[in-house]
Amino acid sequence: MNKKLVHTPEGVRDIYGKEYAKKLRIESLILEKIRSYGYEDIQTPTFEFFDVFSKEVGTTPSRELYKFFDKEGNTLVLRPDFTPSIARCAAKYFPEEEVPVRFCYVGNTFTNNSNLQGKLKEATQMGAELIGEPSAEADGEMAAMVIEALLAAGLRDFQLSVGNVEYFKGICMEAGLDEETELELREFISGKNYFGAEELLREKKVAGEYRDALLQVTDLFGTGDALEQAKALVHNERSMEAVRRLEALYEVLCCYGVEKYVSFDLGMLSKYHYYTGVIFKAYTYGVGDAIVKGGRYDTLLGRFGKDAPAIGFMVVIDDLMAALERQGIGTEVPKRAEMLEYTPDTYRKVLEEAQKLRAEGKRVVMVPQRKTEERTEEEWGQ
Repeated sequence: MNKKLVHTPEGVRDIYGKEYAKKLRIESLILEKIRSYGYEDIQTPTFEFFDVFSKEVGTTPSRELYKFFDKEGNTLVLRPDFTPSIARCAAKYFPEEEVPVRFCYVGNTFTNNSNLQGKLKEATQMGAELIGEPSAEADGEMAAMVIEALLAAGLRDFQLSVGNVEYFKGICMEAGLDEETELELREFISGKNYFGAEELLREKKVAGEYRDALLQVTDLFGTGDALEQAKALVHNERSMEAVRRLEALYEVLCCYGVEKYVSFDLGMLSKYHYYTGVIFKAYTYGVGDAIVKGGRYDTLLGRFGKDAPAIGFMVVIDDLMAALERQGIGTEVPKRAEMLEYTPDTYRKVLEEAQKLRAEGKRVVMVPQRKTEERTEEEWGQ
């Protein structure tokens, strides 16, 4: 036998037994919370045309996509995230809809990360998208739903960090930065690389006042004081409006009673360039990256022919599971199936009993009596 055939490629793995039962349970808890807000399930294709995730859309870099061709020669990609797919769906099926639409989803995404990053190349994501509502109340609904979903999954110690990309863009506009420089600076700022950002700004001969403001963005994080500092740092209306939006969002979150889980980070940006306003990430102990990412993408649907504001989030289920395990938080799973033994003489009677128990909603497995002792508890999924 070729031993290579029983192994998986780098970045993917098998999930079974108790671990998979826990995963399904966590997914159901989160979906239950999201659906309680009136979100309806949607399923999009595992692969799409390359243009759905192109550089112009502002999604995952091309080098990180799994690309292949169909028989007609079209370039296709395995989806790296759900948001562009759902934006395409909304533009196709709700082109004239003015009433906000709410979607929720669960499925796997595929990103060709470097093996050195230690991340899965196939990961399960689930989340929600609210399309057609531009208000701060919509931002608050999405952020509050993230917090309540994590609590429903059993997590207790976490923080939802909230920012607004318009604050950063406002300073860049005031400083006269071109788009290429802004994108390069965004990488340094989002990575908290102060020295790289400073070197780039000096190289581009950015005036001292604006250079200082852009570099200080990385220090604007915390609670209400961070917003006051952010307002004092800028003079352009775009950035000021971004701060006012965060203040309005905070008021909404106070109405939900979840403000203790929230902090602000004006230096927060994203590799997804389709985000246009409020963005947020949830962090907890035990994992190195955010377990939730989301934000507002008011121009993305326009790429597919429908001008509509939108906001959404996604939970990385694999990372959430790792956090729960490392924090010692258990997840209740269904009890093991009841085992009924039978012999050739008792088969009909045992089968009748098994069918009765199954009709009552119980889990039952029938096993020949001679096989019972040959199985270990581990093989029964324990």
